[in-house]
Amino acid sequence: MKTRLACVSFVFLASACGQPESEPAAEAMAPAPPQASTYAAAMANPSRPDADRARDAGRRPAEVLQFFDIRPGAAVLDMFSGGGYYTEMLSRVVGDGGHVTSHTNKVMQSFSGDEYNARLADNRLANVEVLTAENNELELAADQYDAVIMTLNYHDLYWVSGEYGWEKIDVEKILAELYKALRPGGTFGIVDHYAETGSPRETGGSLHRIDPGIVIADMEAAGFVLAGKNDLLRNMDDDHSKSVFDPEIRGKTDRFMLRFKKPE
Repeated sequence: MKTRLACVSFVFLASACGQPESEPAAEAMAPAPPQASTYAAAMANPSRPDADRARDAGRRPAEVLQFFDIRPGAAVLDMFSGGGYYTEMLSRVVGDGGHVTSHTNKVMQSFSGDEYNARLADNRLANVEVLTAENNELELAADQYDAVIMTLNYHDLYWVSGEYGWEKIDVEKILAELYKALRPGGTFGIVDHYAETGSPRETGGSLHRIDPGIVIADMEAAGFVLAGKNDLLRNMDDDHSKSVFDPEIRGKTDRFMLRFKKPE
């Protein structure tokens, strides 16, 4: 206590004698995370296609993107963007000051090309850029993105199909490229279908599911840090032995959400 009083007395006397009091160092204040209304407004945007709205109850995109901490003004990469459902949501959330890179390839285009092309026609989403890159040909600039997301397709890193022309992916290489492209402190968000704990990686090419333990191990080996898990999309009635395309469960699978960070 004596030391504290002595310090206070010294500051008072220094001020009284006309000597400037030293200013405390200013603390950097991070901007506050957006409110839930930011994401709800993106989902409610009247220009979103009706087909997207029909999927919203099962996907809950506003809450997913809030969990992934996607912010207005951010630069985001939507990997394996499929028909562009999340590309559109990202476009609405990041706004005019942000930028979305929507990644696709020949196989994705063969599955979802009509939906995807209609979504982006006539510069409809002006802040979206399309990146076409085949499985092992992804090349990105360093520190390019504030966030990367992969929704319902991390398991495809372990899919191989001669029929569809989906070549085996070098998982270590692609994750290294994504790590490079993400800015320090940036977020990598993943949603995928649960496989049984201990399931082999090959379920990514059969049931189109993956054990989240494999995802975590892969991501941590690539240098990412697990920053959060979320049970928002759990469905305990899902039979993990069924393909995600089984009519009984399609669109209603048990899903995990993981949020990773690239260290500062």
